[in-house]
Amino acid sequence: MLATALLLAAFSASGYTAPHEASGAPPRTLQLGGRTYVDRGLVAAGRLPAGTVDFLGDTLGSFSSLAVQPGTWKRTASGYEGVLWTLPDRGRNDPEAGLFYDYAGRVERMHLRIELRTGKPGTVTLVPDKGVVLKDFNGQPFTGADPADHTIRQREIVLPSPATGVGAGKVSLDAESLQFTADGHFYVGDEYTANVYYFNAEGSLQGVIVPPAAIQPRSDGKPAFGSLTPPQTGRRNNQGVEGMGLSPDGGRLFVALQSATLQDSAKGNAAGRINTRVLVYDVTTSPTPQQPIGHYVMALPAYAHDGKGKLDRTAAQSELRALDANRFLLLARDGNGLGKDGDDPIVYKSVLLVDVTEASNLAGTAYETGTASVLADPAGTVLKEGITPARSDELLNLLDRPQLARVGLDLETARGPHAGLMSEKWEAMDILPALDPQHPKDVLLLIGNDNDFIARHCRMQGETCDSPYDNDNRVLVYRLTLP
Repeated sequence: MLATALLLAAFSASGYTAPHEASGAPPRTLQLGGRTYVDRGLVAAGRLPAGTVDFLGDTLGSFSSLAVQPGTWKRTASGYEGVLWTLPDRGRNDPEAGLFYDYAGRVERMHLRIELRTGKPGTVTLVPDKGVVLKDFNGQPFTGADPADHTIRQREIVLPSPATGVGAGKVSLDAESLQFTADGHFYVGDEYTANVYYFNAEGSLQGVIVPPAAIQPRSDGKPAFGSLTPPQTGRRNNQGVEGMGLSPDGGRLFVALQSATLQDSAKGNAAGRINTRVLVYDVTTSPTPQQPIGHYVMALPAYAHDGKGKLDRTAAQSELRALDANRFLLLARDGNGLGKDGDDPIVYKSVLLVDVTEASNLAGTAYETGTASVLADPAGTVLKEGITPARSDELLNLLDRPQLARVGLDLETARGPHAGLMSEKWEAMDILPALDPQHPKDVLLLIGNDNDFIARHCRMQGETCDSPYDNDNRVLVYRLTLP
C-alpha cells in the first residue's frame, strides 16, 4: 500500500493543469545522488528559414532528430563548429486526408557554427551541405508513404510496404531518432514498426533491431504497421522509437517509445499513456542484438491541454541522450505552440534526467515476451505491485520567458501563428563537450524543433504543399554542468 501511495504521489506531482514555466534566473541547480547538475541558461540560438530546400529538391523538414558527426566538433576562437546531421521524418503528410508522398528517407548534412557573445545570446548558423539517401537491404530508397496492413520480407525480417499507390513496393519509414557510432555508422529509430535500423556511412541498411513482442504493433496476431488504424497491442499510432541514444562508451543503446504501449494505457484518457517503455541493448559484440538486456518503465508528465482543466494529455518524450549505462536525458513536451491549430497555451516542455539504477528490469518477463500490461488497473496509471519505475527529475525547463525573449521567441499562442511563437514540436537533442579546461564538466545541449515541413513556399516531390505561415527550423543551445 505504501508503494502504491508513493506512485500516486509521484504521478500527481508530475501533472500540470497550468503552464509550467521556469521561475528565477539561471544558473539553476539540481542536487541528486551526491551529484550536482547545473542549468547555466540559454547561450545561443539560430534558425533555418522554413522554405529552405534540401539536396533532393524538397523543402527541408527538420529536426526530428539531430547529431553532430563524431570527430568533427571543435572549439574555435569565437565559439564552436562541426558537421551536423539532421533527420526529417516521412515528409509532408495529412493522414486524415490520406495524403502521403513517396518521400525518400534521408539524413541532411549541415555545417554548424556557434558564435558566442559576452552578455547576450550567441548565434547558431546552419548551412545545408548535401546529405545521404537511406536505402534498404536491396539498395532501394525507403518511402514515407503509409503501408496500411501490407508487408514484405527482406532477409527474413517482416517490413511495412504499401501494396499499391504511392511508394508501392518500397519499405515504409517514418524516421524519428538518430544516433551515430564512433565509426560513422548510425542508427535510425522508426515510428511505423518501432524497429531500429542500422546503416553504414553511405546510408545502406546493415541490420535491424526488431523490438520484443510487447512493443511490436499487432492486431489479431498480425503486424499492424500502418499509422491510420490503431493496433491492438504494442506501440500506439505515431508513437514509435522517438528517443534513442548510445552511452558515451558506445556499449549501451537506449531506445524509448514516445509514450505508453496500447496495453499499458488507461482507457479513454490521453493522460493515461504516461507509462512508456525504455529498452537497453548491449551493442558491444553486435550492433543489432536480438534481445535487450534492460527493459524499464518510466512515467512521463501529464498535462491539461487548455492549461486550466483536468489532466487529459501526456507530455510525450521526443528525444533521448545517454549519460552513462544508467542515466540519460529525455526531452518531454506538450503538443501546443506554433504548428498546432488553436490557441491552447504552451504548458510543458522540459528536459528530464532519468536514472534506471533502481527501476525494475522487465527483460525476459511476460511484460516483454508477451503483451501483459504493467498497470494494476486498466482504468488507471498505477503500476502493478513489484514494478518500480525509473526515477526522473526535471533538469531544464524550456519555458523561460525572459531567456526566450532574448532570442526572439515568445509563448503567446493567443496571438495566433507568428514568427516568434515557440514551436509545438521540440524533438531533437544532442550533448557536446564545452571543451573548456576551466570547466571540464560543462557541456552544450543542442535542442531542435520539428517544423513538420510547414512553410509558405513548400515543395514535395515536385508538387506544392504551401501553408499559410512559416514554421522555421530552430536550434537552441544551452550550457549545462553534468557530472
